[in-house]
Parts: sequence; structure tokens; C-alpha cells
Amino acid sequence: MELNYREAKRLEEWDWRILQVLHEQKNITKTAQALFMSQPALTSRLQHIEKDFGIKIVVRTSKGVQFTPQGDYLARSAAEVLQKIRNIREQVSNLDKDVAGTLRLGASSYFTMYTLPALLRSFHQAYPAVEFKVTTGWSKDIFNQVHTRQIHLGFISSDYGWEDRKHLLMEESIYVASAEPISLEKLPELPRIDYQSDSLIKGLIDRWWRERFAQPPLISMEVDKLATCKEMVRYGLGYAIMPGRIINEADNLHKIMLCDKTGNPLVRRSWMIYYEDSLEMNVVRAFVEFVEAMDLTQVK
Repeated sequence: MELNYREAKRLEEWDWRILQVLHEQKNITKTAQALFMSQPALTSRLQHIEKDFGIKIVVRTSKGVQFTPQGDYLARSAAEVLQKIRNIREQVSNLDKDVAGTLRLGASSYFTMYTLPALLRSFHQAYPAVEFKVTTGWSKDIFNQVHTRQIHLGFISSDYGWEDRKHLLMEESIYVASAEPISLEKLPELPRIDYQSDSLIKGLIDRWWRERFAQPPLISMEVDKLATCKEMVRYGLGYAIMPGRIINEADNLHKIMLCDKTGNPLVRRSWMIYYEDSLEMNVVRAFVEFVEAMDLTQVK
């Protein structure tokens, strides 16, 4: 069931945004805070929407608000309507030959920390009329956001089998890093520091471990971020298995490159993924061409 144009045009864009956020939060106070509105102003807009459609949208309860069937349908349509409005704006902006507008992109936390800021700065210097809307998270989440067209393109640190356009950005070897020299044979006896990581990368490391050792690693610490893990290693609290790009010469860490059973290095690959038809937009095409012309391992 789709909302027809006559129904959709009754509401202003801001009203659709209110319905979308309220449907996510299920709470008047939290919705008002998220939208930087006062509660009376939010309540007034809801009453206006209800009057316009002649329906009851929500019912207040002790736990927040509960949507009526009609209100639930209207709120679920909000994402579709807002997406169409955004698409129209982007297409209108694209009619101009200049590279301008808002570029919506997403990046894995790892790529964001070590590459994205410098990349966006360089692109903005070349195209100052472009603005960015950036989402960060796990590679799998960024993959899904590109797939559902919530963003124009994504930078991911694992290959999830994207079937449209993609560009290999870099390959980096994976190392055992430690403050003091150690041997691979002794790893099961030594304390290891783990960090939250992409599931595919974690699976790659786990397979390497199972090929070499019969017992599990001795995990002494589990931290949230790769950067935190490196600091723990620098202070001699254990070893870690991490991609080489994070390990700088100034860290004074000892490194052992990991290889599979056939002697091939374990590598972490980073990709840029997008839909080919997105290149019809000037801003997306300019950004893709800009990235493809760069050596991102040298971006600082």
C-alpha cells in the first residue's frame, strides 16, 4: 500500500520528519529533544496533522505513545516521502553543471579514523561548494546503507560481495604486534589484547589461528577500539593482531607479518562501493573520479 501524491503533499517536509522521529522514539519528550523543539510545539504540530487527515495518530500511555493503525501507516510512509524529497532536490541540483550539493557517504570506523578526514579535506579544497553528510559504523552496516540507497557511496574494510560498482582502495598486511620481540610459536602462552572488529576480519584471523594452534588464544583484555588496543600493546600489556597501517615507526613495536598455510600474506582490503547510476549525479561522479585518482595509502 503506497501513499498517493495527493495525500503526501498535505504535509510539510518537517511534519514528515516529526512522524519519522516519533515513530522511532515512541516518546514525545525524546522526539522534541531530537528535533530541538519544545513539547508544546511538537504537540501542536501533531494535532495539526491529525486534523488535516481527520485521524488519531497516537495515543498517550504511561510508557510513551502508541500509534494507531492509521498513524502507524502514516509514520511508516514518512521515510519514503522524505527519500523522494531528497531525490528531487539532488536531481534539481544536478541540472547545474557545477559540482555542488550534498554528498551522502558512509565509512567504516577504521577507514574513518585513518583515512576519511584527510580525503574529505582534499576533496573540499578542490570542490568547495560540496557539503558532506557522513555516517560511520561497521562495514556491514555501511554496505546495507549503500544497498538501500540511504547514502550515495560507502567505504568498507571488508568485501561483502557488492555486485555493482566497486573500487579497491588499498591492501594492508596483518601483523602480530608487541612491545618486545616474541615468536609465533609462543603466542598461545602469551596474553593477547583483542578489540571489536568487523566480523569478516575477525573470521580471517580466527581461521589463521586454527590452522596453527590446537588451543584458543589467551585473551587478557578486550577493548572497544583498535587505537586503544595499540596503546595497551605499546605499554607491554600483551600482543595484538592488527592491520599494518595503524602501526607507525614511532610506536617502536615489533611486528611479525601473518601468512596462510601457502605462504601468502593475510591482507585487509578496503573498498569504495556505489551504484553505477549514481554517477549520473555530478557530485558523485566527481568524488569517485577524485578518489580513484588518489593513492590513499599516502593520504595524511
